[in-house]
Amino acid sequence: KAAFINFISDEEWKAIEPVSSWFGPSSLLMSSMSALFKLSMWIRHGHGYLTENLGIPVWGSYAVFGLATLFLGMVLGLVSGVLGA
Repeated sequence: KAAFINFISDEEWKAIEPVSSWFGPSSLLMSSMSALFKLSMWIRHGHGYLTENLGIPVWGSYAVFGLATLFLGMVLGLVSGVLGA
């Protein structure tokens, strides 16, 4: 506590360089990282639901997510092909 008070009262904070806006919490980079983390947590919870609640074997859960990834890739490819044409 004393070190923090000295840091403020002695104005040591003025010597610290500010964080680049590229790494700021509201930047596109950090927002994207946050979205990827949320997606990974959703996938983890989905895997737990499939294996624990529905009794699907682990390999079955992997197959479901693999097929969902392929299907989503095909849909995005089709959409980008239609929009790009």
